[in-house]
Amino acid sequence: MTPPDRTCVSCGRDFSWRKAWARDWDQVRYCSSACRKRGVTTTDAALEAALVDLLARGSAGATICPSEAARAVGGEDWEKLHEPARRAARRLVATGTFEITQGGRVVDPSTARGPMLLRRTR
Repeated sequence: MTPPDRTCVSCGRDFSWRKAWARDWDQVRYCSSACRKRGVTTTDAALEAALVDLLARGSAGATICPSEAARAVGGEDWEKLHEPARRAARRLVATGTFEITQGGRVVDPSTARGPMLLRRTR
């Protein structure tokens, strides 16, 4: 029986057990070498905090686009923070307190493509 899936601490996507990780599965935290190299930076933490703050200011069912946090943290250079903001949103979903929606429906953050909104779980 294979161990349960994990969530990457860098990108927030789910990943499955691999035979190559059999000896070290308890220490595996990243889904790929790119995520291990990238890690979680202070900018990533600032994006997470901005997402939480923006959602706290809204009503109970409010949704926000991750790009709003990118604008709050990055100012005029917010576009380079768009994908890091999406990663921050996926990491917040992994905590169980938030969910990502597309077209009003909750979607799996690991497979979501295109525009997404973040909201508190209901």
